[in-house]
Formats: sequence, structure tokens, C-alpha cells
Amino acid sequence: MTRTHVWIATLALPVIVALLLIIAGPRSLAAANTNTNTNTNNQSSTAAAEIKIDNFVFGPQTVTVPVGATVTWTNHDDIPHTSVSTEGVFKSKVMDTDEKFSYTFTKAGTYAYYCSIHPKMTGTVVVK
Repeated sequence: MTRTHVWIATLALPVIVALLLIIAGPRSLAAANTNTNTNTNNQSSTAAAEIKIDNFVFGPQTVTVPVGATVTWTNHDDIPHTSVSTEGVFKSKVMDTDEKFSYTFTKAGTYAYYCSIHPKMTGTVVVK
């Protein structure tokens, strides 16, 4: 190989590598963004929280969820209970043992609630 051929090969190799990166770069970035968006959307659309009613207590007493999350209250007591927003945003029917009530929160805010049968039972849902 002559010096000219070595010199041309030395210059051509970085140019070829740069072209390959330019061509492949946007495709890889687009694929990465698609995967990220898909995962984010799946998390927000399936966001949920469970609140157990047991021994005259809402547990956990405070739950923090994203906007669009569904919160489900399940009565594990042998005594009927309700879940009622202090601001009138949601209101369950009287739940007997193992019955459930769900509500989907569409706006950010702090939602205090209580049991209308046992008003000392209270809880809070924080929606961010």
C-alpha cells in the first residue's frame, strides 16, 4: 500500500463511522423515546391505590397518587362503613364486609374523607 492509500483509508474510516452514527442515531433515539413514553403512559393509566378498612381505621390514613389514579376502599371489618368526601366529591354506599368502592381522581388536590357511620374514622387522598 502506498502512502496515499494509507492516508485516504485513515480519512475515510472516521467519515464512514460518522455517517453510520448519523444514520442510526435518530432511529435509536426515536425508539428510546417511544419506549419511554409507552412506559410512562402505562404507569399513569394503571395507577391505583388500595385503602383497607379494618378495626375502624382507614389504612393507610394518607395516600398520595397521581392525577388519573383510581383509589379503592375495601371493608375488611365485620361492621358496615362508608367513604365520604368532606367536600362532596365522592360518596360510597354502605359497604358490608369485603365490599369495595372505587373513585378515579381527575384533578390535583387534597381530598379529606370520613366514614359517615363512624365520623371519627378519617383519611386523606393527596392527588399530584
